[in-house]
Amino acid sequence: MKAPTFDTIDLGRVPYRDAWALQKEHHARVAAGGRPALLLVEHPPVLTLGRKAREGSNIIVTREYLEAQGIEVLEVERGGDVTYHGPGQLVAYAIFPVGRRVQDFLRLLEAATIAALNTMGLPDARPNPGYAGVYVDPRKVNGLSYDQKIASFGVAVQKNVALHGLALNVTTNLQHFELIVPCGLSGTQMTSVEREYGLRGLGHGPDMNAARKALSDAFTTTFETYDWTLPELAGAGS
Repeated sequence: MKAPTFDTIDLGRVPYRDAWALQKEHHARVAAGGRPALLLVEHPPVLTLGRKAREGSNIIVTREYLEAQGIEVLEVERGGDVTYHGPGQLVAYAIFPVGRRVQDFLRLLEAATIAALNTMGLPDARPNPGYAGVYVDPRKVNGLSYDQKIASFGVAVQKNVALHGLALNVTTNLQHFELIVPCGLSGTQMTSVEREYGLRGLGHGPDMNAARKALSDAFTTTFETYDWTLPELAGAGS
C-alpha cells in the first residue's frame, strides 16, 4: 500500500462546533493548495440539519425535549436532511479536492466505507441505488421489509474542495435516531456494526479503534489513484 496523498488526523471526541471550525480551517488551507486531510472524530450527541432540512420537519420531538437531553441542533452547509451524531459513531470529514466530480467523489466515499465494513466482518455492505449512504441487507420486522442503513453521507463543495463527509455507526446508541426521521427516509431503520454482530450471532464486534483503522486503511486504498489536482490552481498554471 502506497503512502497516502492526504493526512489522516484523529481528533478523538470533539464537540460538533469545534470540529466544524477545524474543518473550515483545513478547508481554507486545502483550497489554497495545501495537503488534503481526512479528519476522524466522534461527537457528543447532536442533530445537524442539511440543506434539505432547514425547517427541521423530520425532527419528531420538541426542541425543548432535545435541550433537556443536552442534544444541540445545528444548521450546516452539507447536502441532505437531518442526521444524528453521537458517541460510538465514527465520523470522517474528507477535506479533499473535488471540483465538479461530486458524484464520483460520493461513490469513492461509499467504496471506502464498504471496504472498511467488509474488513470489519460485514460482507453484505452495499450502496442503495438512489440514496446516499451505505446499507446492509434489508430485514423484516412484523412482516414488513426495512432497509438497514449503517452509514450516512452528506457533503458540501466550496472553492472546489469538499467539506463534511460520512458517519458510520459502530457502537452508536441507535435509540437516538428515534428522535428523527433519519435523512428524511421512511421505511429505513438505522443499524450499527455492534447491532449487526449481535443479530447475526457473531459475538462482540469491532471497537472504535478497529473501526478507525479499517476506515483509514480503506481510504488509503480507495483513493490511491485519485486525481488530487485542484482545478482552479491547475488552470492558473496553464
